[in-house]
Amino acid sequence: MHDDLIARAQTWLAEDPDPDTRAELDKLIEAGDLTELADRFSGTLQFGTAGLRGELGAGPNRMNRSVVIRAAAGLAAYLNAAGHTDGLVVIGYDARHKSADFARDTAAVMTGAGLRAAVLPRPLPTPVLAFAIRHLGAVAGVEVTASHNPPRDNGYKVYLGDGSQIVPPADAEIAAQIQAITSLHDVPRPETGWQTLDDAVLEAYLARTDEVLAPSSPRTARTVYTAMHGVGRETLLAAFARAGFPEPALVAEQADPDPDFPTVAFPNPEEPGAMDLAFAKARETAPDLIIANDPDADRCAVAVKQGADWRMLRGDEVGALLAAHLVARGAQGTFAESIVSSSLLGRIAEKANLPYEETLTGFKWIARVDGLRYGYEEALGYCVDPEGVRDKDGITAALLITELASTLKEENRTLLDLLDDLAVEHGLHATDQLSVRVQDLSVIARAMERLRENPPMSLAGLPVTGAEDLTQGTDKLPPTDGLRYTLDGARVIVRPSGTEPKLKCYLEVVVPVETHRDLPAAHAKATDVLAALKRDLSTAAGI
Repeated sequence: MHDDLIARAQTWLAEDPDPDTRAELDKLIEAGDLTELADRFSGTLQFGTAGLRGELGAGPNRMNRSVVIRAAAGLAAYLNAAGHTDGLVVIGYDARHKSADFARDTAAVMTGAGLRAAVLPRPLPTPVLAFAIRHLGAVAGVEVTASHNPPRDNGYKVYLGDGSQIVPPADAEIAAQIQAITSLHDVPRPETGWQTLDDAVLEAYLARTDEVLAPSSPRTARTVYTAMHGVGRETLLAAFARAGFPEPALVAEQADPDPDFPTVAFPNPEEPGAMDLAFAKARETAPDLIIANDPDADRCAVAVKQGADWRMLRGDEVGALLAAHLVARGAQGTFAESIVSSSLLGRIAEKANLPYEETLTGFKWIARVDGLRYGYEEALGYCVDPEGVRDKDGITAALLITELASTLKEENRTLLDLLDDLAVEHGLHATDQLSVRVQDLSVIARAMERLRENPPMSLAGLPVTGAEDLTQGTDKLPPTDGLRYTLDGARVIVRPSGTEPKLKCYLEVVVPVETHRDLPAAHAKATDVLAALKRDLSTAAGI
């Protein structure tokens, strides 16, 4: 075992094109650090529907140039086999460690495989790449990003020519092509031959952002904005300036791209503490709302003044607000969301006589809904311009929510007032999440197994009226690893995260509301039931 491990590490080292990871691996081999070597060589980062995502470092079980070159070569072989020879592949990247290197390697591999490659001019938001695929008529796109993962991670997201992320069976077919690559020496990587795009694509994207707003809508809402150390600032400010909104007040400490994300534990607006600096800026400048993007700017978080202080709106609340705003503007087409998002969207669509679809988790599914007009996911992802960007887009979502806040401001109302109206009209839909981050992935597997073997008969004192194992699929959904429980007035979904070592439990409680006067009691009841659901579910899952 010892000799085999060292031999595998030495073979890898001989092919590694990156001096940084070569030095790192050399050191581990020299030191005979078998534990660390085993961790890096015990498996391979698996290519799936989320592409690749993992910790940076040397070896097949880490994100590095060798792994990326193999992934790019597998994608190129897949595209060639599908008859896309000479097709264009557009490549975008964020400002994380090694992102620019991974983008350049991808361009070289595509060029070497006879495809045409074009790289975005600098680190830009993921939605700009998703837009560029359709705008330029590409056969595929790659975005180098780990979105809102910790600083030590990076990732590789693959889109096909329709501008949406890959779904089965494309992921397995690309993975098989990656497996077939025996040596990096077999992968041609010319030094030149690809195109570096100029700002014309970004300009076309920005011109398109104007179209998400109603031509004569008010543009008065004042915002505080944080880019969360990511790549969103420049594009968002340009979009806001074009739209004629007041210039957002920036959270200066988080405004510039920084791959070390020094002010946050996790660069995700949903994580505790991530919005503290934005709240401090808002106390200083008294805006109408706070807008945050995650580091690759495909998500949008919104916070509002409630009482004396500020609070983050849940993704489900923003999802419902944007839907109500689009309905009020006369939007036509299908409204869609993932199964883990609030059922309120279905009620809003039904009342407006609009088609409504539920999909599996992830925009790769939402973006594929026929006739899509608006799609959202509770994890702060909103698609408000599906013709332009077939993915979540934190820039256009920020424009649309700021337009809504401006419209309400003219009426002396706020986003919270509109949420209250929606609760009176459709019932209070309160959501929460029980999310457990683990070091050891077997903890998640054991929790899922325990729930399958002993499904709960009741949660929070409510009888479980329906229990579905989603690995079987349903008449509307393909199979996925998840469990869905229907209760009287509540719903629970449990699933392992697709991108992080987390078990996620999504909770929703619906409380009927007669009048605005009944709202405080309804909120109190919902809070109590959600807390009881969390407690009982933790016990049932053994977490």
